[in-house]
Amino acid sequence: MKSLSFLLLSSQFLAVSIAVYKQWIPNTNFENASNWDKDRIPCANDVVLFKDNKVISVFVQSTHSLKDVYLPLNGEFIMASGAGFEAFDGSLDPGCDTGSEVMFTDAEEYKWHDPALWHAASSLEDLEQGKYLFSVDEERVPCQHDDVIFQPETSFRVNIDSSEQMIHLQSISIMGQKFTSNEALAEYMQSGSAKLQFHGNGTFQVLNDRCADKSGCDCGNAKEHQRICAALLGDSGDRCPALECKNPLQPVGHCCTICGAIISLEYTPQFDIGRYRNRLLHAFLTLPKYAGVQMAISKVQKGQSFLGLVPRGSVPVIQIVLIDDKAGSRMGTNAEQLAEDIMNDMAEHGASYGIVMDNVQVATSSMLGGHSVDGRTIVEAVFGLLLGLLVIGVMLLLCRKGTIRLPTIHLALLQHRMGNQEPVEEPGDKGFDNPMFDTATSKMELSEACSTEEVMKEMPNKDSGIYFVNPLYDETEISTAMN
Repeated sequence: MKSLSFLLLSSQFLAVSIAVYKQWIPNTNFENASNWDKDRIPCANDVVLFKDNKVISVFVQSTHSLKDVYLPLNGEFIMASGAGFEAFDGSLDPGCDTGSEVMFTDAEEYKWHDPALWHAASSLEDLEQGKYLFSVDEERVPCQHDDVIFQPETSFRVNIDSSEQMIHLQSISIMGQKFTSNEALAEYMQSGSAKLQFHGNGTFQVLNDRCADKSGCDCGNAKEHQRICAALLGDSGDRCPALECKNPLQPVGHCCTICGAIISLEYTPQFDIGRYRNRLLHAFLTLPKYAGVQMAISKVQKGQSFLGLVPRGSVPVIQIVLIDDKAGSRMGTNAEQLAEDIMNDMAEHGASYGIVMDNVQVATSSMLGGHSVDGRTIVEAVFGLLLGLLVIGVMLLLCRKGTIRLPTIHLALLQHRMGNQEPVEEPGDKGFDNPMFDTATSKMELSEACSTEEVMKEMPNKDSGIYFVNPLYDETEISTAMN
């Protein structure tokens, strides 16, 4: 009973970036009511219409009596054993009192990179039982180490346009035949049926090689992110659901923001994603209070920057995405609580699992807003502050030793800083203010950089007729020039 419970939880809550089974959902079967414009299977009194300019492959599972059929110019009917068509003999058909024209709908719109058109599961048994995995949108589309399944006794048509053209898979099963070698697959793709089933510029390459990295393998769909989101949301990209949480979060590889939490982990070579997944299952997801939480855990490439300003490429991290089934203002609250429990657990046990650094983001539903705790960011901020203080200290030391000089300061301002409240008259006909070298505000700030004695030495005689100080020349040069 315990093992069965574990299997159920692993199917419902987790998507791991190791190999899983991805099953194509739509089909072009004759007996599928959604393939007809009347949302029903044609009956005896109906006239069946296929658009003559559409390419189609149709699987027929049983025998159908029809009044008339208009076939496409380029297509095929795949007949199951005992299936076929016969002309309507005019006898009474209780389910088809009034005949009409019934049109087969267009199947050209179905795209390989649409996440909504795939089911994912950790086993074939889970696929059959409807125990599907939750994952980010990029990973809902087949990844490079996934087994792809087009169900037996179904027909389909799918657009495999791809930015990279080459679509990498672990294996692919079509009409009950599993392809694990590129030679056999390439031969099938040249067949008439394959040309009716697949269209677009993409080609398949099967790896037949499981992910060998125990920390997980990258899905490989990051370069198709824009195409995936366009297929899911439409070209306008404005179909993301409205969220009520204060600060919705954007997981790596997802098209829309979420209410919930995101945990990012940096790890050592000893980290095992399967082992840590089991830890989360046993310690948290078995708890009744987290029954409505879904979790996806996978390896992703996360962009990095220094102090949040200077980009420095991307690094592989383990991303844990948490959402829940709450609605309204409570959406994401259970997921956030689970994230807090996981972070507390990491503080105590993370090192033993090979976790060296963690970061959590939550989309808090309260007015306090979301927050992020990032150990790396804190370290970088402290380092930046210490570096800044060090630079200032070195400059002050060099200034006092005379190694470097800061711009001199007007005597009147210095006197004011020293507490002399007597105004210093400045003749209006003996010079002019040079804003490049004698800006009052900046000189007041710089007066504290060096000692008063040094400043007094630097100041020229006001009676010399020179009213501004030029830092390009020292006091001796100025006196010589005037004499």
